[in-house]
Amino acid sequence: MTLQPLTPVNCAGLLQPGCSLLQLDGEVLLFGQKGWPKRTCPTGVFGVRLKQDDLKLRAICFSSDSCYIPPLRCPAVGRLDPYDGYAEGYLIHGGRTPNNEISSSLYMLTLDSRGCNRKVTLRCQEKELVGELPGARYGHTLSMVRSRGKSACVLFGGRSYMPSGERTTESWNSVVDCPPQVFLIDLEFGCCSAHTLPELSDGQSFHLALAREDCVYFLGGHSLASDSRPPQLFRLRVELLQGSPMLSCEALYTTMSISSAIVSRTGPAHRYIILGGYQSDSVKRMGCSSVVLDEKGIHIEPLEPPNWTADIRQSRTWFGGSLGEGTALIGVPTEGRSAQTDVHYFYQVSFKKEGEGEEVEATQGCSQESTDYEDSTPLEDSEELYFGREPHELEDSSDGEGDTYNEEDEEDESQTGYWIKCCLGCQVDPNTWEPYYSTELHRPAMILCSRGEGGHWVHAQCMELSETLLMKLSQGNRKYFCLEHGGLDPTSSLPANTF
Repeated sequence: MTLQPLTPVNCAGLLQPGCSLLQLDGEVLLFGQKGWPKRTCPTGVFGVRLKQDDLKLRAICFSSDSCYIPPLRCPAVGRLDPYDGYAEGYLIHGGRTPNNEISSSLYMLTLDSRGCNRKVTLRCQEKELVGELPGARYGHTLSMVRSRGKSACVLFGGRSYMPSGERTTESWNSVVDCPPQVFLIDLEFGCCSAHTLPELSDGQSFHLALAREDCVYFLGGHSLASDSRPPQLFRLRVELLQGSPMLSCEALYTTMSISSAIVSRTGPAHRYIILGGYQSDSVKRMGCSSVVLDEKGIHIEPLEPPNWTADIRQSRTWFGGSLGEGTALIGVPTEGRSAQTDVHYFYQVSFKKEGEGEEVEATQGCSQESTDYEDSTPLEDSEELYFGREPHELEDSSDGEGDTYNEEDEEDESQTGYWIKCCLGCQVDPNTWEPYYSTELHRPAMILCSRGEGGHWVHAQCMELSETLLMKLSQGNRKYFCLEHGGLDPTSSLPANTF
């Protein structure tokens, strides 16, 4: 096992407590932070790339039929495997938005396509549910179970704001444990049912949920009512009978007191590594555990942890998620070091032995891979504008690269169209550029002129577009012509057939 420091390259501010890491079609995706808005789906989803000691992020495109998914912190994330009868993907429920609103929506995130240069395009659809619906919450878990040839989602735990009738001015933002109900969701029909089991008497949040066939194991968690992390382990069995399901629960013995831990799957069998998390509000859990699920039940064994650095041992909080194949990403705050420009240090933890990992199945964690650190600064939503796809991703692109993955293009952003002289009268100097529109952060807003071979990129500022007009042009995949190609007068109206 190894512990490798990572250097975030121009992306340290995008990795914050509450993020989720997903593995989809061989890609590692970061979800839940500031977004780079696209034409069709502004959201905070990034591709994660680790090269030597560098950590880099790339914005991910969404298909034109995708719905908007807000950046959600601490949602419930459950993996969909192809053998569940669905395309490989993820279910995302609940979570907190950067404005501290709590969501009750359920989204399905799947791969739409891979374009030129192996760039990923995702599809996001919101699932409509009927029946006994789970309320808005965060810090809960979502798992897939299979029984009698059918499958369903199991949602449990979490916390939310006080009921509206109990909220006062002083307690308006106070949160409480959600009732300890188990929700079963039929994805095919969108039917949802709530179940109360006597063994589950207390609410819990930021626990772990590991599923195998018709069983889900709930491990650890934090209870607000008692302000404790009791060493609890429950096995929930779900039988999807014809007509109505039957649920049973059994309390098992464990000594593990933990919340907000990271789970990484280590192989095609149900083998996991548990690391990180908290034993109490002021004590991190520095140990690690291996977990195996089989026909007999769950087996938990202590595992030798990495040689934690002084920064990790002395930090009050930490967060992270699974990178797949027995590896994880951990972030710890710099905690007031004035000479440190980044907010967090980042490390890659690997439990793979030498020679392992080449034929290992992707991680299938269903646990809440986040932190119950509540005091992180709310993020501003969608602070950078970037319109359309990059030139080499267009179907009519003439790069000659085809579908070949070109690492040089990925590393050198000067080739992607951001820092080009877009026209003869270009006014944007990449060395001295300052935000021109209120929605820009790191780079100038750009838009694709549809004229020319495959089109070409122009800076919206050079086209003398007002911010209102720029936002209107970003609403769809319509054609736009720059001023040199007889473009639209920014002072005119926008008739429906202009584009």
